[in-house]
Amino acid sequence: MLTVFGTMALDTTRTPFRVEEKILGGAATFASLSACMFTKTAMVAAIGEDMPAKNIEAVRAKGIDTKGIVTIRGGRCFHYDSEFDYNLSNRTTLKTELNVIADFNPVIPDEYAKSEYVYLANNDPKQNIKILEHFENPRLVVCDTIEYWIQTAKDDVERMMKKTDGVVINDSEARLLCKEVNIAKCAKKILSLGPKFAIIKKGEHGAVLFTGDGEVFPATAFFLNEISDPTGAGDSFAGGFLGHIARKGSADFKTMKEAVIYGNVMGSFAVEDFGVKRLLALAQAAVEARYQKYRSLVQF
Repeated sequence: MLTVFGTMALDTTRTPFRVEEKILGGAATFASLSACMFTKTAMVAAIGEDMPAKNIEAVRAKGIDTKGIVTIRGGRCFHYDSEFDYNLSNRTTLKTELNVIADFNPVIPDEYAKSEYVYLANNDPKQNIKILEHFENPRLVVCDTIEYWIQTAKDDVERMMKKTDGVVINDSEARLLCKEVNIAKCAKKILSLGPKFAIIKKGEHGAVLFTGDGEVFPATAFFLNEISDPTGAGDSFAGGFLGHIARKGSADFKTMKEAVIYGNVMGSFAVEDFGVKRLLALAQAAVEARYQKYRSLVQF
């Protein structure tokens, strides 16, 4: 089983073409909805009383175990308000309201303790470190982080990475964390903290997998004719990546390369609509069809 820990949020997303307010989002939500296409997935998150019940039901209807979602009495959900520019590639954070996650003391249902795979989504690194204490002996632990935590808790971010097997991070955040321009140098610094691999996401340009053994796998993003909302693409990538690894029960380099492609595929679905709408409507057959189409596009 894969357990995902992070935020279940009510996001406000603004593009030059459309604005959506207080829609279902959050790193754990995107990652879980992506991962559940491949493997049994459980979700741990703190939410406020303002989270509509229909959102919980929608996640549960996809087969995700939601016993780890905790409602904080009198609290309000994590809220992220951001704006994209005209080409939908540059994002500006307008507001980050931690709300219920600010003082959350993470615990997991007893049956999650034996999870073989754990994903620590972009969340308070102190909480991510703490929740690891509740798992018995996971085979693979992967984390992500964002600009907010790098700027406010960099030491904790690095401590968190030291406790993981893999790091998934986007290129701008990797540069901010490592104080390097070249992403290969960024990956080398991240790997020096202890993880066995690092994946640096490059948005519309795909992702690059680096391993501690010196192996590198660059993968282009799946080409789309139209993008609606890039929010959650990276978290969906991570869910697809870890979901495939959990499905195969292996994290060798061949499987990780396949997993990177599945991650790109899941990210491509996420951006086709606002919030998690596309992932909620997604069928397994469509995922495998796009994976095969990706393979045909890059063969020569």
